Amino acid sequence: MVSALGATQTYDGRVVGSLVILRHGQSTWNQLNLFTGWHDVPLSTQGEAEAVAAGATMAAEGLVFDIAHTSLLTRAVLTCHLALQEMGQVWLPVQRDWRLNERHYGALQGLDKKATVEQHGADQTHLWRRSFDVPPPPVTDDSPEHPRNDARYRFVDARSLPATECLKDVVERVMPYFHSEVVTQLKAGMNVLITAHGNSLRALLMQLENVSEADIAELNIPTGVPRHYQLDITGDKVSMISARYLGDQDAIAKAAEVVANQTQG
Repeated sequence: MVSALGATQTYDGRVVGSLVILRHGQSTWNQLNLFTGWHDVPLSTQGEAEAVAAGATMAAEGLVFDIAHTSLLTRAVLTCHLALQEMGQVWLPVQRDWRLNERHYGALQGLDKKATVEQHGADQTHLWRRSFDVPPPPVTDDSPEHPRNDARYRFVDARSLPATECLKDVVERVMPYFHSEVVTQLKAGMNVLITAHGNSLRALLMQLENVSEADIAELNIPTGVPRHYQLDITGDKVSMISARYLGDQDAIAKAAEVVANQTQG
């Protein structure tokens, strides 16, 4: 494991950085099986418990962070806070940025996932939900679901705010942030925690682990389960040395299956 002191020089001259990604705990709309996207909803009681458990798991692994990142959505912000509180690290500096937000689901936001399958068919719903480059129908500019109508984004260039997104769009906003902010911190010797969302973390995982566009469609990140990376950050390139979910592996597999089955009858 990478030292709690941050980036480590290995015997072969590589510089290794320690990164943990954590999907927020179950939200109230996860519980109701609704497309959530950028709609701001709280954690459910289960989600709060998942966040605390994630903190306990990371503490048991001996992880110590220097900085944390999260999105501007409450469910991720609170998960980060509860996990760090459980670790006794709630004092950490936290960077919050819209580029770590969940994928914007456009006109699907607020719709029941199973009902969407019944209305539009399983194939079309799966395409909208999991394809790499096919976004759902957009919301209109005056919709309450458009982020330009949310005060938290008032200082973001309106041209950057999405009315809908596919995973490709998410990759294109997450990765520049990752390289400009997170990689810089890893190279400075910091251990980093990113608490975000299913799709913003799938976008990051896809790049770090070289997952193909076809395979990423079937990859599910469970809520409230930390994934620990050791990254080679020597020079300008970031490459993965190791990656693993922390905690009970059987429970993690079951949690991922729950995510995969959200549109099933």
